[in-house]
Amino acid sequence: MATSLIARAASNQTSGGLLRLPFSFLKSFSSASASPSLASDSASSASASKKPKRRKKKNLFEVAQFLPNWGIGYHMAKTHWINVSYEITKINLYKDGRHGKAWGIAHKDGLPAADAPKKISGVHKRCWRYIPSLTKSAESTPNPMKPLEDASTAEVQAA
Repeated sequence: MATSLIARAASNQTSGGLLRLPFSFLKSFSSASASPSLASDSASSASASKKPKRRKKKNLFEVAQFLPNWGIGYHMAKTHWINVSYEITKINLYKDGRHGKAWGIAHKDGLPAADAPKKISGVHKRCWRYIPSLTKSAESTPNPMKPLEDASTAEVQAA
């Protein structure tokens, strides 16, 4: 009876030995014996499955934190707005720096739509962008006319 128990234990160890090995260990044997073309196909499919991560869009405060003076005086708009923006006039930040309240003057087609600033709604939504072209045009002031003597010297030098 003891011999039959020993024989049964030995048969269990030899037959079930492959099943007790980790699956990754068995997989390494199967991929090593596979043809090189199959190995390269599996590598290319693995690289194709790794897609670049989408960038997280930013709320108004995350956009404004990199601008001078937290974006006061700069134009910002939601990404889906066309020819509409806000010129930021006041920002009330909470302690974490990513939340708060903001006020600004609405602009349509680059011209102010209102005289007084109003509270901007949707400042925590992740769809804000900085509008550099409107800020540059607003900051640059037209040069005053040159005195007549400067204009006359320029004409003489051109001729």
